[in-house]
Amino acid sequence: MSIIGDVIESTKAIIKGMGVTFSYIPKGKWTVEYPDEPVTVQPRYRGQHLLHVDEYGREKCVACFLCAAACPSECIYIIAKDDPRSPMERIGIEERYAEVYNIDYGRCIFCGYCVEACPKDAITHGYNFELSVYNRADLLKTKDDLLITKQVQSRNYRVASSEEDVDSEYKEV
Repeated sequence: MSIIGDVIESTKAIIKGMGVTFSYIPKGKWTVEYPDEPVTVQPRYRGQHLLHVDEYGREKCVACFLCAAACPSECIYIIAKDDPRSPMERIGIEERYAEVYNIDYGRCIFCGYCVEACPKDAITHGYNFELSVYNRADLLKTKDDLLITKQVQSRNYRVASSEEDVDSEYKEV
């Protein structure tokens, strides 16, 4: 093909590409201006873990190590301890509880296997997504950081309803 033919084909391709670009200019933008506007997360979103307690404030975790065994990245570290006191005076709902429960978020891949493995529903994923830190050591979260009664949740989010579509890349505004 000649040089003039190449120039004409290249010009057509540029005009076609610029036509697509200019067609998006009049459309509304759907960028979320965080933190001024709340972030919308799906109900199935996997954020920072939560360690739950029962209605009396006792920890549900019985230190069975199933979550640590199910974790593919081996980021969960547990030390179990027995509590021989009477049931209402115990720290946990059973005689055994987790004295130490650490999750290293530098290694966690948020797969959810720990949540599925837990027989007591003691651990779930919350909606807390603000996990950025300046020091890698701060990514190690202890039991006090994970307990639902002590954890500080992200304030600026909302959970989408099941009918709402927030994942689509081709969202019409």
